[in-house]
Amino acid sequence: MGNRSLSAITNLDLLILVLALPVFVIAGFDLVGYAIAAVVWIAQRLVQVWAEREAKNKLAAGERTRAMGAVAATSLARPWLMAAVVLVACIIDREAGLYAAALLVILFTVNLAARGLAFLLGKTDKPEEVAR
Repeated sequence: MGNRSLSAITNLDLLILVLALPVFVIAGFDLVGYAIAAVVWIAQRLVQVWAEREAKNKLAAGERTRAMGAVAATSLARPWLMAAVVLVACIIDREAGLYAAALLVILFTVNLAARGLAFLLGKTDKPEEVAR
């Protein structure tokens, strides 16, 4: 599968985020909830992109442990960041926090599934060739 197709799959969550805005407006959902989810989602995606770039640089330098550490730490921190923001949002405005939480759950699920699918579709090596 082409690199553009894989890029489209891995960025499917961003498309869902954009498409969620008209749904929030038409359904009359709290737009503050959308704004909270959008800001948190984009922030955590920037952290993800930074971590992947950092891991790639560390792997190129032969530092496998540091590369895995960067990815592991940010993979664990990103959901905690989202959960903390939703918790604070729910304390301040329950309805906005719940709408933000619902959108973030959808985005996280789509992102996880899309990244897994892109990984599987992007594999070109046969397992026996990788083992060598």
